[in-house]
Amino acid sequence: MADKTFTLNDGNTIPALGLGTWQSAPGEVKAAVSYALQNGYKLVDGAYCYGNEDEVGQGIKEALDAGIKREDIFVVSKVWNTYNTRVELGLDKSLKALGLDYVDLFLVHWPLLMNPEGNDDKFPKLPDGSRDIIHSHNHVDTWKLMEKLVATGKVKSIGVSNYSKRYLEQLLPEATIIPAVNQIENHPSLPQQEIVDLCKEKGIHIMAYSPLGSTGGPLLQAAPVVKIAEKHGVSPSTVLLSYHIARGSTVVAKSVTPARIKANLQVIDLDAEDQKALRDYSDALTKEGKLQRYVYPPFGIDFGFPDKS
Repeated sequence: MADKTFTLNDGNTIPALGLGTWQSAPGEVKAAVSYALQNGYKLVDGAYCYGNEDEVGQGIKEALDAGIKREDIFVVSKVWNTYNTRVELGLDKSLKALGLDYVDLFLVHWPLLMNPEGNDDKFPKLPDGSRDIIHSHNHVDTWKLMEKLVATGKVKSIGVSNYSKRYLEQLLPEATIIPAVNQIENHPSLPQQEIVDLCKEKGIHIMAYSPLGSTGGPLLQAAPVVKIAEKHGVSPSTVLLSYHIARGSTVVAKSVTPARIKANLQVIDLDAEDQKALRDYSDALTKEGKLQRYVYPPFGIDFGFPDKS
């Protein structure tokens, strides 16, 4: 299962499981990336905004020096909101930090523009402390710039991140290249089924982040997750990671601990009964209005998520 891949709509393949680097503490990312790549991982997910792509690059270099081939590593980066009118510059900054000539997948991190000429490179703010957003910007214009990157050879595939059904429906009629991927927060307490279904219909692959719910893994104690884990003799985290692969999605698991990094590779095949139990759990939360989104930055914008609480 750890070697499983999915084929994207552009013909490129993407691993089913990857290492996440968001919120990994400085000084820990290099070792985590290096260890993961030398112990079975094929995908590393990062972003300019995370502020650690230099360490990610150092970890990749260490793995390459140890004999891992570049073509066997699937590197993901994302253009940040302050670069959504300058996507090639954003890409170039990430490539320089990573020490790479290309990334395998480049995503639009969020469908908005923060002031490129604001008072901070990543998080410009207005005098009242709110985010400095350029509300007149159309995210479709960012996608048009993304499409031009394909011909440069600096990216293999392009996609989006944090796109709701509404934003996808605005983008797709205008797109010359259909996004290969939509990376979204996804777990049994936030199935985002309307987005998953639309992406499946349009051939857009789902990448799931925050698969355990959030810091501390609140879903690890969910009754159906615990029951399935006991049934198979595995950890609840294994069940939650396996859930996404059973849904046909790639999942990104963040850790800097070697034992946990290795344990996260032990995904299993969930049988039909397991998958139904997790679907029923999600359906019940949906009906009760108890879906839980853990990642919703304070941009002050309605992104069209029906469960933005």
